[in-house]
Amino acid sequence: MRILITGATGTAGSEAVQQALLDSDIELVTTLSRKPPAMQHTKLRTILHQDYLNYSELTGVFQEQDACLWCLGISQTQVTKEEYEVITYDYTLAAANALLKANPSVVFVFLSGQGADSSEQSRTTFARIKGKTENALKRSGFQRLYFARPGGIKPVHLNPNTSLANKLMVPLFPIVELFAPGLVISATQLAKAMLQLAKHGSEKQILENNDLKAIANLFETTGKHRSVI
Repeated sequence: MRILITGATGTAGSEAVQQALLDSDIELVTTLSRKPPAMQHTKLRTILHQDYLNYSELTGVFQEQDACLWCLGISQTQVTKEEYEVITYDYTLAAANALLKANPSVVFVFLSGQGADSSEQSRTTFARIKGKTENALKRSGFQRLYFARPGGIKPVHLNPNTSLANKLMVPLFPIVELFAPGLVISATQLAKAMLQLAKHGSEKQILENNDLKAIANLFETTGKHRSVI
């Protein structure tokens, strides 16, 4: 299997790359990045790409992919509302349309978030734009499309690209996990769950935090995925 992963420098995307490289079912991991990668691996290919609204030069790359984990994103606290919509909605739809044109059978897994609002009416920028993006992707024509809606993502490794708000949350994750485990998922669990969705799919299109944890835990326990979610 060949898989494309975006947002490979972020908390979720970097762990998705790590787990994909460990997965014997995946022969090649391709990432898009504006900067050269810090990591080197025989299964890893990084393509330097600057314009996330234009993928015309990547048709050949897209044709080779079996699946895409779209982990590119940014915290709404780091940019303006307008910038957040461009990064979350415009970048995603531009890539999705290019992928579909190049390869109609590609699997697309979109990293959304807990609280995404399908009605697009939320006053919270994150919820409204994530919901808007999910709705647009549903209309795009993917044969296999999944939305991962994690809660707070507990990082496995320190990441300089993590927003200040998320860095401040790190010491609180053990407390939240203790009293409200459904609100937290580790980056490793999320990565494993997204990879299982890409490889084996799910009966559900929208996977909430507990769904993602169940998929990851089942895989960790049995060593294989069963389509139970």
